[in-house]
Amino acid sequence: MALIAPHGADALRPVIVDAARRAELESEAETLPSMMASSAAAANAVMMAAGYFTPLTGYMNRADALSVAKNMTTSEGLFWPVPVMNLAEGATVTAGQRLALTDPNREGHPVLAVMTVDAVETLSDNDMAIILENVFRTDDPQHPGVAAMTAQGRTLISGPIEVLNFSYFEEDFAETFRTAMSIREEIAERGWERVVAFQTRNPMHRAHEELCRMAMEDLSADGVLIHMLLGKLKPGDIPADVRDASIRKMVDLYFPANTVMVTGYGFDMLYAGPREAVLHAVFRQNAGCTHLIVGRDHAGVGSYYGGFDAQTIFDEDVPEGALALDIYRADHTAFSKKLDRVVMMRDAPDHSPEDFVLLSGTKVREMLGQGIAPPPEFSRPEVAEILMAYYQELDGHSAT
Repeated sequence: MALIAPHGADALRPVIVDAARRAELESEAETLPSMMASSAAAANAVMMAAGYFTPLTGYMNRADALSVAKNMTTSEGLFWPVPVMNLAEGATVTAGQRLALTDPNREGHPVLAVMTVDAVETLSDNDMAIILENVFRTDDPQHPGVAAMTAQGRTLISGPIEVLNFSYFEEDFAETFRTAMSIREEIAERGWERVVAFQTRNPMHRAHEELCRMAMEDLSADGVLIHMLLGKLKPGDIPADVRDASIRKMVDLYFPANTVMVTGYGFDMLYAGPREAVLHAVFRQNAGCTHLIVGRDHAGVGSYYGGFDAQTIFDEDVPEGALALDIYRADHTAFSKKLDRVVMMRDAPDHSPEDFVLLSGTKVREMLGQGIAPPPEFSRPEVAEILMAYYQELDGHSAT
């Protein structure tokens, strides 16, 4: 059986170049004007290079960015949930020129991509307001996604790109970073047909673990793609290497062989809640998944979004047929003392809050920092051990 089709195309359209073309571009880049990309623009380039942003092959212009923000379609009608932009403080290039984009996240700032500049435009205050209100549902400068976007500048440089490498992701996360192409290949090799994706920027506790099992059972899925974000996060979030180690330990010990793929992707977190959930669906479809778990406050931050806005957006704003992937709707999941197992709260209407093992993120962090493992109903002891070591080291450094 053929895998699910990529979004908006018959095949993936990665813009990563081969070794011969890379050498040509490196030579050409020495003669070109160069500009250091923002971390967000660099992550967009990596996602296009890795096939996740198929069918996009370059940065959006003003018309497309505004159309995507307002209507979730480009000016030519391609369904897309979030503007994919290359914003800068200013630019010395003009339309028709070639531009070398250097990597802000690697030592020495090597060339990441070479683009052909189609247009250089300026986003007005009104343009930026439209984008912020539609993508993030707020213009609050305290929102981490709003803060990151507004810090990039107002000059929008659009056009197709050729990407030379995958930035720091291949080197720093050699076993975990995967392209959409390689994930599709492995899914086919494993003989999986129904694949459910689990998005995470955090370590996985018992509730997350059991949620993956519930989704597999309910969907009769062949396997789960645990797909972790490896790019930039807001202060206080757990680093990718610690998450990676804890998730791999959980999978190794508690899941049967050939049921889980632990992978990661090179993107900076937007914290855009519902819009980011739809973006997650697009690139999980491109990775060959048939379903995406969308839970409570998916891709959210603070109290900017309702608990299940990331689910209802698929009903209210995603046109029928826009995506081939389906979502699996999850409720808040926790360990039931009454039933002695993890359940979705909606499936336990006879329970009171006291019947669940519930711990706030702040409380868990305090416990881990003090070397106290959360109860095994909340976190696997082997996972807690890895997280305790991280938080104790963190607290030790901050105390000196």
